[in-house]
Amino acid sequence: MSLALPAQIVHANASAVLGPLLASIERAADAPVIDAQALQRFDSSVLAVLLACQRAALARGRRLAVAGMPPRLRSLVEVYGLSELLA
Repeated sequence: MSLALPAQIVHANASAVLGPLLASIERAADAPVIDAQALQRFDSSVLAVLLACQRAALARGRRLAVAGMPPRLRSLVEVYGLSELLA
């Protein structure tokens, strides 16, 4: 199952983005893949969203994958030491 992130995830909208993602992960029959290709404007809140999605997937015995990470997001993941978690 592929889930697309919106163009923007910042503190002000992170909770609103997270709710539907978690609901989709809960309904997913297979391992979820989050498509981050559209993401253009974000702060560290995006990491909280991705980690919450990963926890939800792991709780259902699935591994979350993140595809299409923009270079700036990949750098943020590395700075926070989350490369292994979001590989």
